Amino acid sequence: MPTADELLGPGVVADLADCLVGAGASRMAAAVRDCAPALKGLALRQRSNVLRDAILACGPEDPESLEAVVRKALLDPRFTGWMIWPVTEAVAAVASAKRDGTAFEDALGLLADLTPRLTAEFALRRLLNADLDRALAVIGTWTKHPDDHVRRLASEGTRPRLPWAVRVPEILARPEATLAILNALYRDPSEYVRRSVANHVNDISHAQVDLAVDTVRQWSAAPDAHTPRLVRRALRTAVKQGDRRALALLGFESATDLVVDGPVVSGTAVAVGGELRFGFTLENQGEEPLQLVIDYVIHYRKANGTTAPKVYKLTTRTLQPGERSEHTAVRSFKPISTRTFHSGAHAVELQVNGEPRGKASFDVVTA
Repeated sequence: MPTADELLGPGVVADLADCLVGAGASRMAAAVRDCAPALKGLALRQRSNVLRDAILACGPEDPESLEAVVRKALLDPRFTGWMIWPVTEAVAAVASAKRDGTAFEDALGLLADLTPRLTAEFALRRLLNADLDRALAVIGTWTKHPDDHVRRLASEGTRPRLPWAVRVPEILARPEATLAILNALYRDPSEYVRRSVANHVNDISHAQVDLAVDTVRQWSAAPDAHTPRLVRRALRTAVKQGDRRALALLGFESATDLVVDGPVVSGTAVAVGGELRFGFTLENQGEEPLQLVIDYVIHYRKANGTTAPKVYKLTTRTLQPGERSEHTAVRSFKPISTRTFHSGAHAVELQVNGEPRGKASFDVVTA
């Protein structure tokens, strides 16, 4: 994976400065060039913020003047890649501070024009926070844009839980505000766009699973060849959470004729750094095939002695009448930065079509 120095390092800063010189913004270019030493040791977002501040400190305060500089820079094919990130942030900062006239809408248009060079989804959040409904009125028109990067921006930039981006509390409070955008894009010809739509719906499901399920249910009633795949991705969190409506929509009904034997753990104790191994058997005692989504839950012990469940995907399969199948799984207890293991009682539990189907205890032993 490229380092921050490779993405927004001295070479990229020099190229950005050259592009600004070509756009007639020599003073802005000098400020950008001068801040290059300050980037050393900083994370990627921090570097973007430093460059953004340099642009804002020495650039025009008037949104129209900044737009003129950026549009001239867009004529230069070198004006592309990660150097675009701080530029989009500067455009959004100026427009959100001065929202009179058409400056707000003009800035959104400029972000759309910049996003094929590098996505403007992070800068877009600033304008969404400034005036959500005003921003959505413009963003909604992007769903018909000829460039798939711009159509994706309409969905990705408005996601409730966009990774590494600032939150937009009003979207979190009323995620239905973006449904018109998703309804316009779920049958988009680009997989790049459809994947964003699915991730957007998955974000919604974290807080309002019924809204997410109802939305994709409507899409399933008017599908194209790509809709089933999109729906599966959109409901992945709802499925892991065992939501009955989501599972039923995907064809996973309650498996009343299923007999589960297990899980059986390979040992009663797991050392931190080791692995939990377990097996189980499924048997279809009914007269119809069973569509099964099989997950497992680790009930991790917390520092206060209580446990917290974490669902892991295992497999999906069809079990024919009378068929019996054996399964094994392994869960690593190797230390990771996102989880601290505590000694004491834990448990592994099977989850089939969203229903708990057998549980086994084991101990975790720390050094």
